[in-house]
Amino acid sequence: MYLKSAYEIRDKYLRKDMLPTIFCPGCGIGSALQYTLRAIDDLGLNQDEIVWVSGIGCSSRVPGFVDFDGLHTTHGRALAFATGIKLANPDLKIIAFMGDGDTAAIGGNHFIHAIRRNLDVTVILINNFTYGMTGGQVAPTTLKGLKGTTAPYGQFENPFDIADLAVAAGANYVARWSVFNYLQGINSIKKALQKEGFSLVEFLSPCPISFGRRNRMKTSPELLRWYQKITVPLAKAKKMKPEELEGKVVIGEFVDRDRPGLVREYEAYKRRAKKTMGWEE
Repeated sequence: MYLKSAYEIRDKYLRKDMLPTIFCPGCGIGSALQYTLRAIDDLGLNQDEIVWVSGIGCSSRVPGFVDFDGLHTTHGRALAFATGIKLANPDLKIIAFMGDGDTAAIGGNHFIHAIRRNLDVTVILINNFTYGMTGGQVAPTTLKGLKGTTAPYGQFENPFDIADLAVAAGANYVARWSVFNYLQGINSIKKALQKEGFSLVEFLSPCPISFGRRNRMKTSPELLRWYQKITVPLAKAKKMKPEELEGKVVIGEFVDRDRPGLVREYEAYKRRAKKTMGWEE
């Protein structure tokens, strides 16, 4: 199979008048964006039938750089806008590009209820364990002991495991990788884009500036090596004791199921209502 160069992907899918991006040197958002664009290209999807949605945060700037229709919305509300788009035009494919704070903090309620409804959307989640755009505060996903501007002596609260939360809430597809996992990331996004209902692909993404330098990892290679140390493949994790998994992050495909999506359920609901009211043609 011919693998297109990064330049070919850039020229086809990015708005050249918006380049360069605002992302800091060593940031992992560009890698996750590349994986998403390669998945779209491999699947031969039509750019005019895809809408990108985001909230607020570093990763949420992505819809402004890609040559697709998109919405850069308010903090935590990407999935609320995505719901409206999908129900107004079910033929569109929705990609929500979100950060860990945008998803699990102010957007947490939208996140779990979008999953509960099984909204037909693919969420690409950038998890860098920090609020990178606003100064390096700890996020809902920050692991215990790690430092941020709001926890200079180490995070002491229990973090959210977003992948586990998504599985428990009922998502149809959930996977998590670090941006180091190139092929696994692309293949998971391809699966997610073809799923009915809610799909989530989470990426552990290096943030050398706001997160790394406060935790003695000032470069992206240092953070990637750290990801290799703290991540555990799902098959291996199943054989480990809970105490052995303390401070670790499990990666892999967590669920792949085929419950009816929100659009299909909503259309069936409308048919039942019309039949009940005697409005059938």
